Amino acid sequence: MLEQLDSLVQKLASSASKGKDESPQIRRETGGESSAKFETPGGTNQIPDDMKEKCYIWGTRLKEDAKGDTNEFEEICTLTGQGQYILMRTHLASLQANSDIESQVVSAICLILNQKKEKRFHAQIYCLPPDIVSMALSDHPNGEFISPKTNREFRVEAYPNFIPFIDRKKLSSHPYIFAPVCHSGHWWLWLINTRTRKCQILDPLHKKAPSPERKQLNKFTGYVFSRLIAYAGGKPLEKGEKEKEIKAPYVKISGQKTSYDCAIYVMKWLELIEPENIKKGKYEWDNWTQEEVDHYRVEYASRILFSEINRQRDHAIRESSAIRLSKPSSVLLSPFCQINSEDIETG
Repeated sequence: MLEQLDSLVQKLASSASKGKDESPQIRRETGGESSAKFETPGGTNQIPDDMKEKCYIWGTRLKEDAKGDTNEFEEICTLTGQGQYILMRTHLASLQANSDIESQVVSAICLILNQKKEKRFHAQIYCLPPDIVSMALSDHPNGEFISPKTNREFRVEAYPNFIPFIDRKKLSSHPYIFAPVCHSGHWWLWLINTRTRKCQILDPLHKKAPSPERKQLNKFTGYVFSRLIAYAGGKPLEKGEKEKEIKAPYVKISGQKTSYDCAIYVMKWLELIEPENIKKGKYEWDNWTQEEVDHYRVEYASRILFSEINRQRDHAIRESSAIRLSKPSSVLLSPFCQINSEDIETG
């Protein structure tokens, strides 16, 4: 087992042959294809599906000891980039079937994508981690420009804990910013063209703003993005008081089939959407089956824990390798499948 583990670690750490420095063509990605690919900044390595599923089980399983204490606040992932971004087991547990996904998971995917050495993320698209925006929306819950909590307008400097995770150079230089937004448990995605200073919204659930309250919230959110870009040294989306009237039309795109998969769609769109292909407010998209969407939860758990920028990656590999599953992997994410202690053995 130790020899096999050492071999696996070496394969994951080794650099695969680099692909051409150009964005891939858009195509539908099946659940099977997604599960079979394990991407690192150095290239693409193959990793068995069962290893990904073991990683998913290890990373998302909450346990309770004899004293009633749980492992939900155990730190299991430390991503290194602009700073050290720490995820606890409770964050990864939100990837369990039928669950709403925590903001920290989406932030982690943004950080990982931004580190990829390919043209899409190296020179074209910057994925803005949602932390500052999420905190701003909590301080301005109805989109008020003056916070009822602090009686002040939004200022980037008011969120010093999250500033280190913003890449100011990319935020001010890349032609496109992809910015995930979450409010009241629902995720959607802003596409910002920093050259034309135009914005669009991709929402997995809505084809237009569902209420006047959402329209107001979107105006405030646009203002936050404009202030963030200006803070990074770029040009604001609008000048002066017009910053508070930023509009972003919704793009018609096929989306989620459940009430809890919005974050999955947003994370996959970060990877695949080509903004220049959006025409007349529409984006032709061959939507995924629900089985594929379910399996992306397995993909994202392993992508985060096995990422080369995760300082605890080797620990995740060891712990995942020690798991033995008695249930067939094909029913792993079925809503009728309950993984109990007798179904999992650790070496």
